[in-house]
Amino acid sequence: MLEYSVLEWDQILLGQENLGFLLEVVVRTIIMYLGILIALRSLGKRGVKQLSIFELVIIIGFGSAAGDPMIYKDVGIANALVVFLVIILLYKLTTYLVTKSDKIDKIIEGEPICLIAQGKFSIDNFDKEPLGYDEFFSEMRQQSVSHLGQIEQAIIEVSGNISLFFYEDKQVRYGLPILPALYAEKHCQLLSPGVYSCSFCGFTEKIQPTDRHLCKDCGKSEWVKSINNRRIT
Repeated sequence: MLEYSVLEWDQILLGQENLGFLLEVVVRTIIMYLGILIALRSLGKRGVKQLSIFELVIIIGFGSAAGDPMIYKDVGIANALVVFLVIILLYKLTTYLVTKSDKIDKIIEGEPICLIAQGKFSIDNFDKEPLGYDEFFSEMRQQSVSHLGQIEQAIIEVSGNISLFFYEDKQVRYGLPILPALYAEKHCQLLSPGVYSCSFCGFTEKIQPTDRHLCKDCGKSEWVKSINNRRIT
């Protein structure tokens, strides 16, 4: 006759491990918590737009810790409970440090970055965020923007949202068009005089016919015919 034990609490709580393994769980959890923070921070603001970075850390940490104990017999529940406790304590510590130190706050959460100033790209700032032109143009087109000359400032917030500040209609200037068909018309050789915008940085100027003209701001040589349409809302 087979013999069954009713409840094996050591097996239920610890799986195949001993109590000493719980200390390793604490160390592994701290390492993974920091690893998740660094990984999410490196994705940039757009990667964590919908949830705060802390909420994502908790969700990922809790999900990873809860998964294995539910389906693997040899993974103890106590390990997951220790992970939950350590994550909560680290979260409390992190939020406390963020409220007490502006430097730590900037390291973890980042800070708003100006992407467009006075109708042209702030290239140095733009390079700090993993945000492509196509994605950025799409965001602006959804707010009825057709060219950079309509924009006084564009700022990417710590949440990943983009805030746009517009010129008044009478102040709208010539600027780089962001409508796909117009932006695709890039030329190095300019056959007619007119107002052109650098396709890379948005710098805009009047240019006479020439085989090659370098941008005064970035040194690039591809130009797009500028437009100065007012924004329609």
